[in-house]
Amino acid sequence: MNRNEFEIEVCANSVESCVEAQLGGADRVELCAGIPEGGTTPSYGEIKMARRLLKATRLHVIIRNRGGDFLYSPLELERMAMDIDLCRELGVDGVVFGCLTPDGLIDREANAMLMQHVGRMHATFHRAFDRCRQPLEALEEIAALGFDRILTSGQQPTADQGVALLRQLNERAGQRLKIMAGCGVNERNIAMIRRETGVSNFHFSARELQPSLMKYFNPSVYMGTKGAEEANVMLTTRQRVKNTINQLL
Repeated sequence: MNRNEFEIEVCANSVESCVEAQLGGADRVELCAGIPEGGTTPSYGEIKMARRLLKATRLHVIIRNRGGDFLYSPLELERMAMDIDLCRELGVDGVVFGCLTPDGLIDREANAMLMQHVGRMHATFHRAFDRCRQPLEALEEIAALGFDRILTSGQQPTADQGVALLRQLNERAGQRLKIMAGCGVNERNIAMIRRETGVSNFHFSARELQPSLMKYFNPSVYMGTKGAEEANVMLTTRQRVKNTINQLL
């Protein structure tokens, strides 16, 4: 494949990861906080600095004010709309969100309301799609709402396990919107996913462990869940981004 035949999006958990993704050749990043929760909306400062530093790589921001399900209250939706407005004012290229009904269907009313705030930014329907019923019908509703792409693992734990549905979705979508394979995509399986599905949009994190520079830790105190890893940080590295892209060339 030629480099212009596919798009690479890196799930970036910080400004530092955004910069590494850009240096590695990513087309865009999805900036997220709260990675252990599946991604939540990053802070104003994180978004603003990422916008300042990303020149060659487009900036998309997840709009998700908490972990858990994708059924949102009126107050939550109001905050999400405010975050979309903020992204638009900061010059962000795209936003990433998705709302479901209690029955696991696409919440047309909630998504339509948020889409009214998107303006000229791009909009991706995120992996709420992987929790919905009737994925082929859901694709039609998402396309009608005006989303540009769907991020999905093919409703399986990882994208390499979901190649059958990814192929169906990609064929069904046609030119109306893009299907982006994500979750567990890496340098070892990206070429197979491309070959088996025909998908040309890929989403991955390319993170590596970065040891803390702290010389002392109080072993009796945890900032989060007891036993959670708090002595190291996972960050995207340019080399892993390059290595993964190279598997498609």
